[in-house]
Amino acid sequence: MNQILDETSLHDVTDFTFVKNYVLNVRFDDGVEQAIDFEPILLGPLFGPLRDPHLFRQVRVDTDLGTLVWPNGADIDPNVLYDWPRHVGAIVQRRRQRWAVDYGQQGSRERFDRVLQKVAETDSEPYDVDRLPQ
Repeated sequence: MNQILDETSLHDVTDFTFVKNYVLNVRFDDGVEQAIDFEPILLGPLFGPLRDPHLFRQVRVDTDLGTLVWPNGADIDPNVLYDWPRHVGAIVQRRRQRWAVDYGQQGSRERFDRVLQKVAETDSEPYDVDRLPQ
């Protein structure tokens, strides 16, 4: 029963610090902290602009939403952030499929493939609902 409660617990982001480039150390309401590298998901019309370091560094905690938000409207569900290793692979795959134009830019394919390999090495079990259809 405790496992069920743990899996359905809701978490809020309470604070963060910059680590480097697109990496933030995120703190949650239960005291858990983790470094999250956002670089792999920075594709598409909403998250792509966050590749601009100046815009990325304008991130803040929205206490009403309990998550990180950027001035361009980008945000991520705090529970996805909490379980980042379980979600990031599926997020990257969806973005790669939806925004193939970004993926096709010169040099992007190789960089993106390296990021996917890095994610695959750390993400062994994404949620089934986040998997792309075969």
